[in-house]
Amino acid sequence: MQVKVLGPGCANCVTLERVTREALAALGLAADVEKVTDYATIAGYGVMRTPALVVDDEVVLAGRVPTVGHVKELLAAHTPA
Repeated sequence: MQVKVLGPGCANCVTLERVTREALAALGLAADVEKVTDYATIAGYGVMRTPALVVDDEVVLAGRVPTVGHVKELLAAHTPA
């Protein structure tokens, strides 16, 4: 699983990364978590509001910081059965 946190490095972006890592740990999933701060790359995903979360090259969340539970749901939906 490839997970990317998109954002310029603001407090919300840092929080999204922390919440995402907590959700991955709680689910026992192994994933590469990458921080993307380049505006051109972020725009390439069609994201206009950060922070955003990308799972396996699909934007699953943008413009807000979710709870750990919500991120767990998003990640579980992208996990092969």
